[in-house]
Amino acid sequence: MKDIVEIRWHGRGGQGAKTASLLLADAAFNTGKYVQGFPEYGPERMGAPITAYNRISSERSTVHSNIYEPDYVVVVDETLLSAVDVTAGLKKEGAIVINSSKTPAELRPKLKGYEGRVCTIDAGRISEEELGKNFPNTPMLAAIVKVSGVIGQDEFIKDMEGSFKHKFASKPQVIEGNMRALKRSLEEVQVG
Repeated sequence: MKDIVEIRWHGRGGQGAKTASLLLADAAFNTGKYVQGFPEYGPERMGAPITAYNRISSERSTVHSNIYEPDYVVVVDETLLSAVDVTAGLKKEGAIVINSSKTPAELRPKLKGYEGRVCTIDAGRISEEELGKNFPNTPMLAAIVKVSGVIGQDEFIKDMEGSFKHKFASKPQVIEGNMRALKRSLEEVQVG
């Protein structure tokens, strides 16, 4: 892993992109990394496009700005591909991870000539099957961990289980569903 890994998240209000970026920051922090996880809002309403960011490093970062040239981009809502320039500044050595039932090859033409890795995961289907509702942020979180390698998968699973046990102490079925969704997502992400 290079010194600083920068990730930009694109989603819509209410889909959990901000929450996923904060969970990633917590998990990376718990492995000894220096982290930043923060959202940027436009019109603050359900369904409006939002952007969130992560900086993860082995050394303290003195940069405190939005991320304009990310190593990775996570797109929680596929409809944003036509509404937002999600590949703006994305390094070709990195990757884009898109929540879609389509293959990476099917989505590449929508990415304005982006030459790097295109990855997809059907986060909606996984969350509906494992959680009973469309909560794409949990599968997308696992997918970016797998694609970026920013933290080890075993460390990630262990940390997330502890986090879910704390957050959902009175709802064990939610913990189990989220853990199944994370593990499936690590296996089902497609890299093109």
